[in-house]
Amino acid sequence: MFASNTAHGAAMYAAFPAAAVATGAPPVMAALVLGFISSLYGGLTSYASGPAPLHFGAGYVTLAEWWRTRLATALANIVIWMGVGALWLKVLGHW
Repeated sequence: MFASNTAHGAAMYAAFPAAAVATGAPPVMAALVLGFISSLYGGLTSYASGPAPLHFGAGYVTLAEWWRTRLATALANIVIWMGVGALWLKVLGHW
């Protein structure tokens, strides 16, 4: 429900890592995970970021195709970042 990725990050980035750290999450991991998930925001919907309406509005894809593609992309990114990425951060000693 934000008009830009910057507004999304500015509004959410202070509160969420603070809440995560307060509940016992490692600070570096909390910051990185929020950054990873925030980067998904821009491509999820046809109105989520500045370029998204232009791509969608050009008529190259239908709304159903947009949502289907973005869901697949989001799931793949979450698996990669939260699965492989979390293991890699563990290897590096960040949590």
